Amino acid sequence: MSGPLVSGTCSGPEEVSELKSPLSSRFREPLTHARFQELFGGAEEPELPAEPCLPWLCRLRRRRRACGFCSGPGAWRGLLARVPPLRWLPQYRWRAWLLGDAVAGVTVGVVHVPQGMAFALLTSVPPVFGLYTSFFPVLIYSLLGTGRHLSTGTFAVLSLMTGSVVERLVPEPLAGNLSGVEREQLEARRVGAAAAVAFGSGALMLAMFALQLGVLSTFLSEPVVKALTSGAALHVLVSQLPSLLGLSLPRQIGCFSLFKTLAAVLTALVRSSPAELTISALSLALLVPVKELNVRFRDRLPTPIPGEVVMVLLATVLCFASSLDTRYNVQVVGLLPGGFPQPLFPTLDELPRILADALPIALVTFAVSTSLASIYADKYSYRIDPNQELLAHGVSNLVSSLFSCFPNSATLATTSLLVDAGGNTQLAGLFSCIVVLSVLLWLGPFFYYLPKAVLACINISSMRQMFFQMQELPQLWHISRVDFAVWMVTWVAVVTLNVDLGLAVGVVVSMMTVVCRTQRVQCLALGLAEGTELYRPLRESHKLLQVPGLCILSYPTPLYFATRGQFRHTLEWHLGFGERSKQSPKLGGLPDKGAEPIRVMILDFSGISFADAAGAREVVQLTRRCQDAGICLLLAQCNALVLETLTRAGLLDRMTPEQLFVSVQDAAAHALERLKPTGPKICTVWV
Repeated sequence: MSGPLVSGTCSGPEEVSELKSPLSSRFREPLTHARFQELFGGAEEPELPAEPCLPWLCRLRRRRRACGFCSGPGAWRGLLARVPPLRWLPQYRWRAWLLGDAVAGVTVGVVHVPQGMAFALLTSVPPVFGLYTSFFPVLIYSLLGTGRHLSTGTFAVLSLMTGSVVERLVPEPLAGNLSGVEREQLEARRVGAAAAVAFGSGALMLAMFALQLGVLSTFLSEPVVKALTSGAALHVLVSQLPSLLGLSLPRQIGCFSLFKTLAAVLTALVRSSPAELTISALSLALLVPVKELNVRFRDRLPTPIPGEVVMVLLATVLCFASSLDTRYNVQVVGLLPGGFPQPLFPTLDELPRILADALPIALVTFAVSTSLASIYADKYSYRIDPNQELLAHGVSNLVSSLFSCFPNSATLATTSLLVDAGGNTQLAGLFSCIVVLSVLLWLGPFFYYLPKAVLACINISSMRQMFFQMQELPQLWHISRVDFAVWMVTWVAVVTLNVDLGLAVGVVVSMMTVVCRTQRVQCLALGLAEGTELYRPLRESHKLLQVPGLCILSYPTPLYFATRGQFRHTLEWHLGFGERSKQSPKLGGLPDKGAEPIRVMILDFSGISFADAAGAREVVQLTRRCQDAGICLLLAQCNALVLETLTRAGLLDRMTPEQLFVSVQDAAAHALERLKPTGPKICTVWV
């Protein structure tokens, strides 16, 4: 047998006191887990009487009794938790914040108008429904959301995903030439399909809220979300090429749709419209520099330059004055109906198919909105509630679907615009709704001659932030190669396959990296740093003290079914069990072949956050094998959850409570007492 000892200069018992180590002096008795509970542990809570109902129902009843929801104060607390304005509105600083919220809300509302109509084209519905989606969800989130600086509404990624579903459920006839009535029927069916997707995604988010699954936001890591939005931005760019060139091409859906669209555009390039190509070039020549100026001079400008609004007004006036729609066949927005649509329950005939598509849309909505809200919450020192965000976005999508809206979420561009314009609270959303409402009620006819090519340019220019996320890749490579690999795999999957499939690939790869890293951890052999009570890994460059016959190991990873094999192999190699010809595991300190056999093994469980049944049984089997080999096994710093699992697996049948210690120092002091009769030597080890 061999232990994790590195040969070095050994001193006899008479030289131990000269090392001034805590091992040579006795400060107190070793503190076991049982003794700690006796001295400091509180009285156990009395068990509640058994109730003749299901366990989860019993817990729910107890929670309700504890919170007192049925009482007046309990109901008021619940209302405060679910309607955030009741909390922040009484503390609103009217003189300091109202002007900023008004200016920011009006600025964002002005941008919502062209962007809403532009993103409606991505969703394959008429432009006016983008205005509806820029009104109802913003109003609902202002009442239920916890993100003070979050701007909601139409989002290009969701519009693209929804448009793929709409095109698949309601494809355009191959004949192409539709009459006015047939075109209206086709658009009505597409609007119904988009509203049904919004209804399904909202229902899924409400179900997640009922199950308190706000913690799911942690599973969508930052590399996955950023790669998803960057890849989707490329899809948006390619999907808008037909509108930029004035081509009427069927929309490609499914895997490799980006490459199919590029091939179709290149094939039909000779049929492009010179008039619409000129309009697109001039629009991009105005929008892109204005975006750059807004970013570079953000601190100097009182409000960002509304390039989209200026472009919309110029293009509308130019098209009307030159009759581009009739002379050069330029596609225009057409008549925007005034007022609001009648509330209509979405057709759910194909609900099972819609739910399969609504799930990734719900996840993207929640991931983007929660991560964006968290960024500004950390910046301005307040907290958001992920479960309340689920409720806000779930209700927003569910209710707005009754008014023919398509899926919505927080948006990157308008959120940044709201913060730069001086927004402070959700009250800015109400001012934004006033601007959109004025367009719906009175200003809609002025957009009749707006060319659709301008809306396509607005779509492309709004992707600027998503494209520039790729600039972070060198820094990500420097920080973490694993995160860089997750980013690249997700981006390639989104670009080559599709947005929803790319999201699934990214989440799976991200989770697999976590599992693989827990299986490749380094088991550390510990030694005592001279002159201290600290136990450090032997691989570190410190003067360490060790006791022959004593082995201290730290296993810094959860002990579950995927890591129990490595745990068993590592411990067998240290203790000398099994075949010696096997390759040694990756360790922090390598044992010496000629060292004294191990008589006491201390396992530091401080790094084991949880253990499952398989891992617990592995520890019990290790205890049995150590007993058979005459090795005393001690456990240190085992948390309550892991200890409870080990106890249920039968650990105390093989081990006494006196072998469980609060710290490694206490376990080492107890080990020295056991090793004293043999006259152990303290080894000074230089690593």
